[in-house]
Amino acid sequence: MEISKTKIALVHDFLIQYGGAERVLEVLCEMFPDAPIYTLLHNKEKMRGKFSDREIYTSFLQKFPKFLRKRYKYLLPLMPTAPETFDLRDFDLVISSSGAWSKGIVTRLNTIHISYLHSPMRFAWDVNEEYLKQTQISNFKFQRFFTRILLNYIRVWDKAAVDRPDHLIANSEYTRERIKKYYGKESKVIYPPVEINQELSSSNSKSLAPGEKYFLIVSRLSPYKKIDAVVEAFNKLELPLVIIGEGWQEKYLRSIAGKNVQILGWQPEDGIKEYYAGARAFIFAGVDDFGIAPVEAMSYGVPVVAIRKGGVKEIVEEGKNGEFFDAATPEVIADGVRRFAENEKNYDKDYIRERAGEFNKDRFKKEFGEFLESVVNSKFEI
Repeated sequence: MEISKTKIALVHDFLIQYGGAERVLEVLCEMFPDAPIYTLLHNKEKMRGKFSDREIYTSFLQKFPKFLRKRYKYLLPLMPTAPETFDLRDFDLVISSSGAWSKGIVTRLNTIHISYLHSPMRFAWDVNEEYLKQTQISNFKFQRFFTRILLNYIRVWDKAAVDRPDHLIANSEYTRERIKKYYGKESKVIYPPVEINQELSSSNSKSLAPGEKYFLIVSRLSPYKKIDAVVEAFNKLELPLVIIGEGWQEKYLRSIAGKNVQILGWQPEDGIKEYYAGARAFIFAGVDDFGIAPVEAMSYGVPVVAIRKGGVKEIVEEGKNGEFFDAATPEVIADGVRRFAENEKNYDKDYIRERAGEFNKDRFKKEFGEFLESVVNSKFEI
């Protein structure tokens, strides 16, 4: 059976905020323009027009009151059930884009299910204690007790759910290793697609003052991104820092930010590109499974100062396109920024752009398309 004759559906955890996982989904939509999207929750306002031209089906969670959908962590006990209720019987091929839930869909026997895993369920496995602290549950003994029971149930469900896809794709070697550790499963690595800047000129770049450059963060404002530690580091360094993004930690970050730190919140795509072009370096402090934003920054010739953990180790080459620091604490981050400043004149912007180009969108489409062809052909060969 040819891919062009295959009836395809896309499944994605949530469409409630635009980030790296949603960028991957966008490219999958380009590859499969007729495929509908199934998702647990959809917030049109937060998506700001993204996927507005697509046929989108939501789970029963969408029927809950708006105040609950905005605080969707309270719906956690129901989330394992939600993807299992999608009716996918009419499709020959289902591609799930999953950081938690969508890999748990149930398909019929002859349907091929390929799951692109952005991460094993982070809060249930390697950072579950940190999750309890971040949600402030750890301060209440009874809540903490029942939450631990819930997390144990979710781990059991998660381990069973990962058996449902026919094939697993990891977004990095780091993710592949975590899939092997927590699920005991093998997976193929296909790096995410990154929108690579084609303009060599930075004439349209943003500037805080004539000739003044800034350090930049583009990220969801979530605790595991460790942006609070970066803010504290730059408060001490008194260097200009610009933060673009939104999330539930935004109010707290504004409360601790010094005068040298600008938190801009959400920005349109064209505005973000201008900030990339004007940045002195990109700061990446959270342990992530890949890191699309650092590669986007690199496509403008901007070096990356990052934690020496996670998928970013597959992106940054120390001394060539960035520097590492070893812990997400203000003191260690500040030391990494100082080492970057000492080496700043040695960076080759052309090499940084070239390195970013290795993660371009066309490469993703080619690798993903070839993988699908091999899977479909082997499934339906006579």
